[in-house]
Amino acid sequence: MAQSYIDPFTPAQIQRLVDRYGSPLVIIDCERVRAQYRALAKALPGVDLHYALKPLPHPAVVSTILEEGGWLDLATTGEVQLASRLDADPKRCIHTHPIKRDKDIRNALDAGVRVFVADNPDEVKKFRRYRDEAELLLRVSFRSPGVVSDLSRKFGCDPEDALELARLAAKLGVPVRGFSFHVGSQAPDARKHVEAIAVCAKLLADARKEKLGRFDTLDIGGGFPIEYRQPVESISRFCAPIRKALAGLPKRIRVIAEPGRFIAGPSAIAVSTVMGRAQREGRWWYYLDDGVYGSYSGQIYDHARYPVRALREGPLHAAVLAGPTCDSIDVIAEDVPLPKLNVGDLVVGGAMGAYTWASASEFNFFPKATVISVNQEPGDHGRVIEV
Repeated sequence: MAQSYIDPFTPAQIQRLVDRYGSPLVIIDCERVRAQYRALAKALPGVDLHYALKPLPHPAVVSTILEEGGWLDLATTGEVQLASRLDADPKRCIHTHPIKRDKDIRNALDAGVRVFVADNPDEVKKFRRYRDEAELLLRVSFRSPGVVSDLSRKFGCDPEDALELARLAAKLGVPVRGFSFHVGSQAPDARKHVEAIAVCAKLLADARKEKLGRFDTLDIGGGFPIEYRQPVESISRFCAPIRKALAGLPKRIRVIAEPGRFIAGPSAIAVSTVMGRAQREGRWWYYLDDGVYGSYSGQIYDHARYPVRALREGPLHAAVLAGPTCDSIDVIAEDVPLPKLNVGDLVVGGAMGAYTWASASEFNFFPKATVISVNQEPGDHGRVIEV
């Protein structure tokens, strides 16, 4: 990290930022974005990293990735528009949603994006009218029940159907660059990546043998894990089997990846304030001004459990953290060890960059957290940008 880096996740800096911007607050540290990007780039040398906007589509994060020389993974018209506003080179973007409306395709093409993903005959046929403008990656499904979110349950064709899909594209004159896969979110290990690489390597070779297109690209997706309440392998160790598997590909194959959570997750924290408390059945309940309908929405949609801590010190006791809404489901954590808190004390959720603010709502008319980014430019000395 930069020599003059100011860490916004320390208690003093958190308090300073809350005093200035209020609560609830999401603090994005762009220096941590850089660190995560660089760590993954080092763990996967030669792989082009397309940051997936979905978990944290924040301009500061996207701009930081672009300044690092990264690429972008876009999945919706809104994400395409954000990339365009930030002057992202469309040649460094791919559109990876396997199911698209015609207007989504047209909007992306109008923005200059040329590479799309499809996973079934109906989707391939949508590109017949755009065959002179667009190229495809064909997404292959590799079911992975061990991951937190099995994305191949919803998207991807069976490996045995992939070549037939490539033949259809060739018949329609739609150019295909290669194959893609996504093993799922928060993978426990790299075994499914290795299996998918081996299968797709054979598919690429078979497609070239049949002269179905260029087939010079393999997209290995994301799934790279981060630490929440439980430790995970270092990214270098996690990616070691992937590096070995990729080393067996022909040199002419371009490999890309779609990291999202790995870059965004550790790069933000959520800060909330105790707005009330009550003793129930021998435990303190602390009611915060943020909850599962807000920044902690990832507990519902992403199955995440975030490490939480209080800025106040003292003996720890099992307590309950609840959100501000009138809904009984709005409980963040049960039996979490906390000191005795007072109204106005601050509680911090760690590793809250991915699938938190992005999926938050304003249910019950509680506003979403204010989002600020810190250290957006290298050597910023902690300069804050509010969104």
